[in-house]
Amino acid sequence: MRKKITFDRVFRWLMGAALIWIILYLMGRFSTLVIFFVISLVFMYLLDPVVNRLESRGMHRLWSVSIVVVGLIGGLVWVSTYLIPAIGTQLISFTSTFNAESIRLIVRQVVDAFVPKDLPLLNPGEIESYLLSIVDEYFVADAVTDKVAGVFGVFANIFTAVLIIPVCTFFLLKDGFVLRRRMLKVVPNAYFETTLVILDKIESRLILYFSSILLQSTIVGFLSFVFLSLVGLESALLVGVTMGLANSIPYFGPIIGYALSVVVPIYEVGTVELVPNSLLAVLVVQVIDNVFLQPVIFSKSADLHPVYILFAVLVGAEVAGVIGMLLAIPVTTILRITITEIHWSFQQYHVFKSE
Repeated sequence: MRKKITFDRVFRWLMGAALIWIILYLMGRFSTLVIFFVISLVFMYLLDPVVNRLESRGMHRLWSVSIVVVGLIGGLVWVSTYLIPAIGTQLISFTSTFNAESIRLIVRQVVDAFVPKDLPLLNPGEIESYLLSIVDEYFVADAVTDKVAGVFGVFANIFTAVLIIPVCTFFLLKDGFVLRRRMLKVVPNAYFETTLVILDKIESRLILYFSSILLQSTIVGFLSFVFLSLVGLESALLVGVTMGLANSIPYFGPIIGYALSVVVPIYEVGTVELVPNSLLAVLVVQVIDNVFLQPVIFSKSADLHPVYILFAVLVGAEVAGVIGMLLAIPVTTILRITITEIHWSFQQYHVFKSE
C-alpha cells in the first residue's frame, strides 16, 4: 500500500538531505582529518582480530588494545624514523634536477629505443612530437616543482598522522562495539536484522580485503626493492615503495611499475642501459604476484567481477584521483553488500514488501 505524501514526511526527507549535504561539506572541508579517520578505520579492521585473540585468552580488552596500539606506534615510529627519511633522501636526489627538459630527454630515449622505425601509419618523429606536447602541457614552468612540493606536503602530513592515527585507532578498538551498538539503537526494529547483517558482512569483507592487500603490497614492494637493487638502480627503495603502494590499485599498479622501470633508469644514467634489467626485475615480481600471491592471498578478498573492479577504479580516479583509485574497491564492496542485502530483504521480509 502506497503511503501518502504529507508535510511531515516531506520535511523529514528535506532534513535528511540537508544533513547529508552538511556531512559531505564537512568531509570536503576537513578532508585531511577524514583521511586520517579512514586510515584509523583500516588499522582498526587490521588489528581487531589480534585484539580479539588476546581477549579470548583472558586478557582484558583495555590491555589488549593498549599492547596492540603500542606495537602500532612502534611500527609508525620506525617508519617515520628510518624508512621515510631514506625514501626522502632518494626523492630529493631524484627530483633535484627533475624538470621539463629532463623529461624531454627521457621521452627521446624511450622513442629511440622502443618505437620501431618503420611503423606504417606513424613515424617515430610524430610520436615523439606528440609525447613532447604532452610534456609541455603538464610540466611547464614551475609545474614540476609544484608537484614535488605536493609530495613533500604528503610527507609533512605523515608526522601529524603519527600523532593522530594511533589515538583514533585506540578508541575505535576500545569502544568500537559501543559506537556500533549506539548506531544500531537508532535503527527501527523492523530493519534491525537487515542492518546487522549488512554491518557484519561489510566488516568481515573489509577485514579480509585490507589484510590481504597489506600483505600482498608489502611483499611486492619488498621484492621490487630487492630485485631493482640487484640490477643497480640507485632509487630502488623509492621505486619499490611506490610499486608496493601502486599494487593496491588493480590493473593500473603493474602499469605504473613498468613505467617506473623505464623512466627512472633513464633518468639516473641518461641512457637505456639499465632499462632491460629493470624491466626484467619488474616482470619477475609481477609473475610472482600473479602466479603465487594473488591466487593465495587476494583471490577472494574483494569478491567482485573483474569488470566491476575496472569500472570502479576508473570512476574512483575520475572522482578523487589516486585516493579514489585506492578506495574504489572498499567502497564498491560496501555498496555491493548493502544493495544485495537490501534487495534480498525486500524479497523475503514482509515489512519491506509492505513498504
